Amino acid sequence: MDDELNVTYITLGGYVEMGKYRYFYFSIMLTVYILTICFNCTIVYLIWIHKNLHEPMYIFIAALLLNSIVYNTAITAIYPKLLIDFVSEKQRISYSACLFQCFLYYSFDGSEFLLLSVMAYDRYVSICKPLQYPTIMKKTTVCIFLALSWCLPACQIAVPVTLSVNTKLCNFTLRGIFCNNLIYKLHCLSSRVLSVYGVIVLLNVVLFPVLFILFTYTKIFIITYRSCGEVRMKVAQTCLPHLLVLINFCSLVTYDVISVKLESEFPKTVHFIMTLQVVLYHPLFNPIIYGLKMTEIYKHIKRLFCRDKPN
Repeated sequence: MDDELNVTYITLGGYVEMGKYRYFYFSIMLTVYILTICFNCTIVYLIWIHKNLHEPMYIFIAALLLNSIVYNTAITAIYPKLLIDFVSEKQRISYSACLFQCFLYYSFDGSEFLLLSVMAYDRYVSICKPLQYPTIMKKTTVCIFLALSWCLPACQIAVPVTLSVNTKLCNFTLRGIFCNNLIYKLHCLSSRVLSVYGVIVLLNVVLFPVLFILFTYTKIFIITYRSCGEVRMKVAQTCLPHLLVLINFCSLVTYDVISVKLESEFPKTVHFIMTLQVVLYHPLFNPIIYGLKMTEIYKHIKRLFCRDKPN
């Protein structure tokens, strides 16, 4: 507690060998941060300027990448705060900022699952009900799906975060490098209501969307299995990137849940390395997958960076 400013500070105790590797961590993180912004912005820009990409599937991809851009560039979000911490003598954050970071982290995570669900539904309608696609996936429908994908997780995550604002703390050291659900272990008393509510939110923004996605793609694969090889190839080209992104993201969320539940079981160094891997490669994964695997996007990327030489 800072008595002068009446601000409660949380020490981020998950860092390892800061004195020895401080500038190495900073260099790697800054490089990945710049690449993340450049890669995501490039694909969003290409989708924005090319009219043949103004289709629901590409709009949802742009929304997914924009989700990553907004979160990663937020002042109290992961990347800016990590960069500051790597060059600071003390790695700490105010309790209010920590709650806000936690809110952003899980809100945008929930939005990613819902956006992936919407993308799965879009592929289902496009492949299984092609004649009804223009009627179902209208501009209004797309806008509603986008609004719900961002608003529903934010509203649900805001409840426990708001209830925790005035909660008394008995521990001021968080065993991590950014704020996640470990923040609730700092409270003097654990709330059964918050625990039950947390399970409900997990079901709403993670489990149910994943089950819906699996059900949707199962239906798609059953229908395309009976089709010709050309149709199966086309389906694979559009659905495979979504599935790769889903598998990758589910792995990260599973690790987050396990690491929170088994906090004391993870050695500090292992926890630090795993968390850094999550932070480093996940934001780069989506734009690389969509840039390389989505044929139309890949064509525009080639035209942008590999212009034909004159004869």
